[in-house]
Amino acid sequence: MTMLRLCYQTLEFGKIDIHMCTLRDNQEFHDPIGIAEKLGISSASWPIFGIIWPSSLVLAHFILDYQTDSKRILEVGCGMALTSLLLNKQLTDITATDYHPEVQTFLQRNTLLNGDKTIAFEQVDWAAKSDNLGLFDLIIGSDLLYEDEHIDLLASFIAAHANPTCEVIIVDPGRGRKNKLTTKMIDYGFTSTQQNPVHTEYLPQEFKGQILKFCRRVECLPLTLQK
Repeated sequence: MTMLRLCYQTLEFGKIDIHMCTLRDNQEFHDPIGIAEKLGISSASWPIFGIIWPSSLVLAHFILDYQTDSKRILEVGCGMALTSLLLNKQLTDITATDYHPEVQTFLQRNTLLNGDKTIAFEQVDWAAKSDNLGLFDLIIGSDLLYEDEHIDLLASFIAAHANPTCEVIIVDPGRGRKNKLTTKMIDYGFTSTQQNPVHTEYLPQEFKGQILKFCRRVECLPLTLQK
């Protein structure tokens, strides 16, 4: 960790301040004993987790005023876990997940930096057949589809961790895979809507992606999915 150049910043969400320690830029790399390499994470992709990307900011701002009371929430591919930190500040039941081996270290550091309670975290592989997560009422994520193979894996992972009545919110920056993901989610019994984010003055450039929302209710499920 000491070899990495870090950046400290404070992000404002209304009257809520979220203090963040992140990588200084997306050229950082530190895998001295090859943990990430064994997981198939290359040196080029290693820093992706450690930057606050525009999609992450869009998700956090969207969730700020979203109805989350009493919901059990899962953030998928959380990276710097900005939205998880924000929800944790609001005393929401949030669990964060990611595949990268350094995410939990940064999550713990940033939770302490904000003086908040520990956030439940599990390092997960979407392709794994089992984990300890359980089911959730709201599943969120941002900028998750980097490869075509991620489409089936993500849809299957979400379906496996969604309560019979569940909402899913994913911010997609426009990598050309959202329609295929939507088709897969519909196959799992979800309805689908899309919308452009509004009031994105907090971003330095125009955001060309969309907010994808999927909903599933037990009374609407195909019989094959109600078992």
